[in-house]
Amino acid sequence: MISTDTKHRILAVGRRMVQTRGYNALSFREIAKEVGIKSAGVHHHFATKGDLGAALARQYTDEAVDFLAALLDSHEDERSTFARYTAVFRSALAEDNRMCLCGIMAAEHHDLPDPVRAEVDRFTQVNVDWLATLLRLKNARPDERTIRNHALAIFAAIEGAQLVARGRADLSVFDDTVQAYRATGLFP
Repeated sequence: MISTDTKHRILAVGRRMVQTRGYNALSFREIAKEVGIKSAGVHHHFATKGDLGAALARQYTDEAVDFLAALLDSHEDERSTFARYTAVFRSALAEDNRMCLCGIMAAEHHDLPDPVRAEVDRFTQVNVDWLATLLRLKNARPDERTIRNHALAIFAAIEGAQLVARGRADLSVFDDTVQAYRATGLFP
């Protein structure tokens, strides 16, 4: 019998693999080797690559939901709350030049099975909804369409800054880009 601990290790190895090389590089054989089991052991928990990809994106999004709720609960002002939000994206880069798991999967959108794509889309929606909530806090009479568009622009800008910094393998690119966005008023 394969333990639940094995399933967690499979997910951890799979997450790291996707964050560093993308969904298309997800390999049951490589995961099994790193976890110390046979490939069939990975298939015991996840019948297909799509099942594993969906589980990874679901877990990542669920963690984001919890993090974002806690961030809003501890909200003092938009700037400090937003700085803690961007720090999460920065920390992925600081860990072996990784990407946001759902961001890198979104770049492979056409290659994703529908269940994986749905979870990746949910991650985007969760972030945009949270950002819209944050933007509403400082705007007493928000125009909902403007708020939602601004939230989407912020999310796209964060993911883009992360992608460009990763491509250059230079964390300062992310920092400088975030500062530039803030100076232009895109970011709180």
